[in-house]
Amino acid sequence: MKVLITGGAGFVGSSLARQLVEASGRSVEVVAFDNLRRRGSELNLKLFKKLGIRFIHGDIRTLSDITACGEDFDLFIEASAEPSVHAGMKGDPDYVVHTNLLGTYNCLKFAQQRTRKFVFLSSSRVYSIAPLRELALAETASRFAIKPEQTVPGVSSAGISEEFATYLPRSFYGATKLASEYLVQEFTAGYGLDSVIYRCGVIAGPGQFGTVDQGVFTLWVAHHYFGKPLQYRGFGGKGKQVRDLLHPADLFALITRYYNNEGSNPGTVYNVGGGNEVSTSLCELTDLCRHIVGKQVPVTAIPDTAAVDIPIFITDYRRIASETRWKPSHNVEQIVSETFDWIRQNEADLQRIFE
Repeated sequence: MKVLITGGAGFVGSSLARQLVEASGRSVEVVAFDNLRRRGSELNLKLFKKLGIRFIHGDIRTLSDITACGEDFDLFIEASAEPSVHAGMKGDPDYVVHTNLLGTYNCLKFAQQRTRKFVFLSSSRVYSIAPLRELALAETASRFAIKPEQTVPGVSSAGISEEFATYLPRSFYGATKLASEYLVQEFTAGYGLDSVIYRCGVIAGPGQFGTVDQGVFTLWVAHHYFGKPLQYRGFGGKGKQVRDLLHPADLFALITRYYNNEGSNPGTVYNVGGGNEVSTSLCELTDLCRHIVGKQVPVTAIPDTAAVDIPIFITDYRRIASETRWKPSHNVEQIVSETFDWIRQNEADLQRIFE
C-alpha cells in the first residue's frame, strides 16, 4: 500500500503518516509532501527519517511539484491548507486562496490519474458565520450551550449538521474549503474519483504547534506548561465559547474504515468531530490545564469579538456514525494529558516554538 499525504509535515498530516506506518508494521509506504511554511513543521523531518517516511519538499500551488511525486498511490490524503480563519481578512488573501483552492485543484488533477482513493480534509468553518451567531444559546457558569428550541435549520441538541447554512459569508478560509469540496464532487461525478469529504471540527492533540488563531487548545496547554499568560478574547471575555475536539487517532480510525470500504458514499460530505461528549469551553479548559499541568497562569479578558469568531460549534456527526458505526474515543482530558506529555518530552525543541 502506498499513501501520499499533502500537508504531510503539518500536525494532522504527520500524525496520520506516523499512524499509517506504525499500524502496518512499516509495510505501508508513506510519502509526506509539504512546503514547511508552518512553524515547527521542520521538526517532523526527524520523525520521518526514523520511520522511513519519504519527504518531498514542494508546494501544492505548483502542479509540477505534485506531479514530481511520480508514482501511483492507493490513497491520497489532502491535509494541506492555510488553516487560519483570520487569513486574508486584513490583508492580501492570495496565499489562502491559492493554497486552499488552486492547491486542491492541482491535487485533484494528480489524484484523477494516479490515485485509487482520495480523502479531502475540509473544515467546519464552511458553515456561515451569521447563522452561527444567531443560534439560541443558554449561558451556564462555565460555557455557552445550544438551546433545544432553534429557528435556524440544521441545528439540534446534537450540534451542527451537514444541512446547516453555507450560503452566507464564512471567511476566506471557509470559502476556499467549501469551493474545494465542490471541486472534489465534480471530479468524483465527472471522472469517477473515489473520494470522501470530511468536515472536521477542531483537531487537537500531541504534535500540534498551536497559535492563537489555529490550534488554540494546544497553545493553551503549552502556555500553562511554559508559564505564559493567556487571553479570553471575544464574547465578553468570559472564556465561555465552546468547541468540540477531535483526536488525530480518531480521524485515522475513520480514514482506515473508508479505505477498507466500510460505509461512506463517494463524494459525500460528512461532519467529523468530537460532538457534545468531547467538547470544552476555554474557561473549562483552563481549569483542566491547571489540574493536569499543575500550573496556573494569568488570563486576561478581551471583550471585543472579531468578525469571524463564533460563540459555539458542536459537530453533529450522526451521518458518518450511522453509515460507518464510527464515534470518537478520546475525551478532552485524554487530549490535554497527551498534549502535556508530548510537550514535557520535547521541551527543548518546543520552548522556542511557543515563546
